[in-house]
Amino acid sequence: MKVALLGAVTLALAVVAARAALAPSARAGNVGKAMIGNPNCGTRPGQVGHGTALVASGTNQLAIFAQGCFWGVEERFRKVPGVAATAVGYTGGDARNPSYEEVCTHSTGHAEAVLVEFDPDKVSYEQLLGFFWETHDPTSGDAQGPDRGSQYRSAIFTFGPEQQKAALASRREQQKRLADPITTEITPAGPFWVAEDYHQQWDEKHGALSCPAPHRPRSK
Repeated sequence: MKVALLGAVTLALAVVAARAALAPSARAGNVGKAMIGNPNCGTRPGQVGHGTALVASGTNQLAIFAQGCFWGVEERFRKVPGVAATAVGYTGGDARNPSYEEVCTHSTGHAEAVLVEFDPDKVSYEQLLGFFWETHDPTSGDAQGPDRGSQYRSAIFTFGPEQQKAALASRREQQKRLADPITTEITPAGPFWVAEDYHQQWDEKHGALSCPAPHRPRSK
């Protein structure tokens, strides 16, 4: 019980930090001493590759989230206690091994996404779902903030029926709080194509928050 309580508290603190990071005052060039990413977090979740089978380490589990520009999404998830490793890439589309330039044409169907490997003894999948909803606008269709196009859509790509069930249930609960319809796609995970190396841990490498702050959804 104490471990679960501590996990909930630390995740709540991560949500608060993420909300602060989404504020205009925390954009690139004005972040003060705020921590950018987490250099202690791993960078090869599930032994990620170009569409290769994903295998988590030990008892860890995998999750995939898309919520706009993947630079900022990865930066936020890397600071969640219990997240062991992250990488950015492309999933949810038809083309094999797409490049960033191809994805940017909005013709491949891929979303910019973050693959997360996490320790379920430290953070549950349900808690990660809560963090996902709290840190972007899931009602904005193919856009987040000023970014437009299907690659920026809100999406959850699930591993197995339990994650699918949990994601659908969390979307229903979240909808009760919001004034506008949620547009978040929830679908079983397909091949994940790791993005070019220069995209990985972008904010951490450059020491600044890069992506525009997404808008917050309207509450009821």
